[in-house]
Amino acid sequence: MSQHSTDESPARAAATREATDWWRDAVIYQVYPRSFADSNGDGTGDLEGIRRHLPHLRDLGVDAVWLSPFYASPQADGGYDVADYRAVDPMYGTLLDADAVIRDAHALGLRIIVDLVPNHSSDQHEWFKRAVADGPGSPLRERYHFRPGKGENGELPPNDWESIFGGPAWTRLADGEWYLHLFAPEQPDLNWEHPAVADEFRSILRFWLDMGVDGFRIDVAHGLVKAEGLPDLGGADQLKLLGNDVMPFFDQDGVHEIYRSWRVILDEYDGERVFVAEAWTPTVQRTANYVRPDELHQAFNFQYLGAPWEAAELHQIIDSSLDAMRPVGAPATWVLSNHDVTRHATRYANPPGGTQIRTPGDRELGLRRARAATLLMLALPGSAYIYQGEELGLPDVTDLPDEVRQDPSFFRAQGQDGFRDGCRVPIPWTRTGPSYGFGDGGSWLPQPATWGELSVEAQTGDPDSTLELYRAALATRRAHAGLGAGDSVKWHDEVPAGLLSFERPGFACTVNTTGEAVRIAAPGTVLLSSAPVTVEDGRIDLPADTTVWWETP
Repeated sequence: MSQHSTDESPARAAATREATDWWRDAVIYQVYPRSFADSNGDGTGDLEGIRRHLPHLRDLGVDAVWLSPFYASPQADGGYDVADYRAVDPMYGTLLDADAVIRDAHALGLRIIVDLVPNHSSDQHEWFKRAVADGPGSPLRERYHFRPGKGENGELPPNDWESIFGGPAWTRLADGEWYLHLFAPEQPDLNWEHPAVADEFRSILRFWLDMGVDGFRIDVAHGLVKAEGLPDLGGADQLKLLGNDVMPFFDQDGVHEIYRSWRVILDEYDGERVFVAEAWTPTVQRTANYVRPDELHQAFNFQYLGAPWEAAELHQIIDSSLDAMRPVGAPATWVLSNHDVTRHATRYANPPGGTQIRTPGDRELGLRRARAATLLMLALPGSAYIYQGEELGLPDVTDLPDEVRQDPSFFRAQGQDGFRDGCRVPIPWTRTGPSYGFGDGGSWLPQPATWGELSVEAQTGDPDSTLELYRAALATRRAHAGLGAGDSVKWHDEVPAGLLSFERPGFACTVNTTGEAVRIAAPGTVLLSSAPVTVEDGRIDLPADTTVWWETP
């Protein structure tokens, strides 16, 4: 395991050291800026709020912070509709604020990864506005996917593709032409066959690398390239096919040439900068294509995120993930929650049902399983991602009134579940006060009355709290030579049904995914557990939905 100092100064000392491959075992914390901390009392989180709370992330024990988009945007999709890739939206601050976040993070030993959104821009991007104004035949329209419609008068979309957010993936302009948007109409897809698009994003990469960021999380990394001729897919309910097959608009082989060209740029910079792919693919084997040695460094493991709390399936996904990454020399990644899915403390509180859950379920059960799942995730070889607030055990807010929701897919029929607002409710910092310490002016989404007792203030110093469990787990992971980077585990296959048990050097992990205590032999000395445990005469009654870390001879 590579060791990461948290007291480096000057800020970029990492750049002058020998390569550490820090990203192979990094724990990376996702910040959704709008919901993290509000410094000016307008009800919306901002960059200065993030800067002020960076010590919390250092003390938590993470290695890097991934910031969801803070670029200039009309906010049609929470900032994933970018109008200017080199500007900060005024709701979040200024470029000077971004610079301050990067500098302060580096001074605290934290790296900063920023979101990059290359599949589509905002319809308020200068390119798109000019393309619309110039009309059919404009060269600027070649930077997007403009097409004439089908039908006698062009009244039908150019093909049968459906938007991820519901409805056709095409919108018709007053001049008769249609444009492609795989997401909201306010997010027109860029045409990556056009050289100006590739040139622009190479420039954008350099802009932020020169600002000092340590890497990029690539939004919709499986998009960008569309099949030649934009062929019909055939049939309706296309969303049901996502993740099960290669689509004419997703996971096309041409994306890999783009990422190889980007890697050349990244490798010109010191400090071990990295790329992380959001790539929804049919298999972990196809995900591995994105992290070949000359492409990206990591790719999110969505197969793991979507797994139920069930030992046999977790075992299979862990094995297939490690097996897929090993041939390309990339680390596996593990993630349980993010800004697009129901928080895992709520998913596990309900019967298995995908990553979008609309009911609160059994809160006590969900939290118990979430704590156990976290220790399992952090024990696995590779890199782990934590979504803001999961260290507090926050549940999804499932009872938001319709009138406060802002997820664009909530307002479109037959599309992606529009209930992502539930995981984006601003997080609590204090027991009391306006918005529980989020800011002085309330919060853009209403917080539950129970938020105060889940706050950082309420949980700090409580040895039984979820926050202190995360702090202890990350400190142990950093200190223990058997944890962190690696590409395999040694399974103990002779365990009762419903249990997982594996070894790493000097370390063992046992997980009970069942609803009953199971008596087993203790493989060593308890390092940490997600629930109270007692070892007697070399045996332990492993409680239901509990994970234990062990020091082994």
